[in-house]
Amino acid sequence: MKVSMFITCLSDLVYPKVGESIVQLLAKYGVKLDFPAKQTCCGQPAFNSGYWDEARGAALTLLEAFEDSDFVISPSGSCTSMIHHYYPKLFENDPINLAKANRLVEKTYEFTQFLVQVMGVTDLGAVFPHKVTYHPSCHGSRLLGVKAEPMQLMQNIRGLELVPLPHAEDCCGFGGTFAVKMCDISGAMVAEKSDHVLETDAEVLVGLDMGCLMNIAGNLSYRGTPVKVMHLAELLAEGVKLAHERA
Repeated sequence: MKVSMFITCLSDLVYPKVGESIVQLLAKYGVKLDFPAKQTCCGQPAFNSGYWDEARGAALTLLEAFEDSDFVISPSGSCTSMIHHYYPKLFENDPINLAKANRLVEKTYEFTQFLVQVMGVTDLGAVFPHKVTYHPSCHGSRLLGVKAEPMQLMQNIRGLELVPLPHAEDCCGFGGTFAVKMCDISGAMVAEKSDHVLETDAEVLVGLDMGCLMNIAGNLSYRGTPVKVMHLAELLAEGVKLAHERA
């Protein structure tokens, strides 16, 4: 099967280690990821700002880039939910591209969804002896329903102490363009989220969306806290490497 990676803007340009981690983890199960170079932004910033024509242009690029892929996986619940929920809306008056959009929806998965639902993997044999708390990003948990999958993966990591995050379902305040347009409200929301992270005494905050993690990490760094912020793919890859070293 041809499995392609939709890397997303933030992971590609700011956090490339996330993509590298996914490549390493799937290689463990014999999956060699294809990376269509034509892929670009999913169009979510434009869509959320009301520029649907511009969003449609970006979406057309993805429809073409992944047309021949059997599966498309992404490290972002936010960008994945953009495809799932809004691509059909963008092309509702364009039957040909609507059919392509629906095919893309059917084969596109957030990273943990693909591991657990498609590959049936919940235990990668990872070791991570640290105290961890988890932030469930809004789009991944609410729009895609990604809730059980990351928990199953973390519960099978040896040595990991998972500490519940108070008011975990509350938004971190990022919201893409919201953080720019409503910066004061966004700042207050991320400060409250960081307060709850610090309440846990966790060494590591983990999540599934680098937008949210970047936002929280910025506030934690501004405060001078030692909390490390990681995408779950990074944590799993580090844990698999540690397990290998200990073997």
